[in-house]
Amino acid sequence: MTTSAPGPSPAGESVGLRLVGIGRILQRQYEAELSEIGITLRHLGALGHLSRHPDMSYSDLARRSHVTSQSMNATVRALEELGAVQRTLPGQGHAARLEVTARGRELLQLASAAATRLDDSLSQNVPAAEWDTLKKLLEKLGTLDSPPVGGS
Repeated sequence: MTTSAPGPSPAGESVGLRLVGIGRILQRQYEAELSEIGITLRHLGALGHLSRHPDMSYSDLARRSHVTSQSMNATVRALEELGAVQRTLPGQGHAARLEVTARGRELLQLASAAATRLDDSLSQNVPAAEWDTLKKLLEKLGTLDSPPVGGS
């Protein structure tokens, strides 16, 4: 009776699956850092979007964050409780506006410092030139959600 050697692992050859696995590890590490300052990745995403686009509606904010409007509403309420955002009501017939507060900007700075620490830890395992190349490649891959240039 002959036995064949097991085939290669799909994850062993797939760049995408390797990125997913590495991403999960990094997500857990970053979430642990963020928990120390009292926020989650979802909070951070909403704060980041609002800091760059203060006139964003709840629906737009939910779409950008890839969550439901109801889920984003809960996220915004949590951010309000943290003092990171405040809702302003401009008047009847106008949508509420969400503004990032001084506390929200402080949380963004703390989260940025945590990301820098994580990057510094990661870069220790990679020569500087390769680290720069990795950053450029990841930037290119970051456009996967967008239509190709010149395409639809």
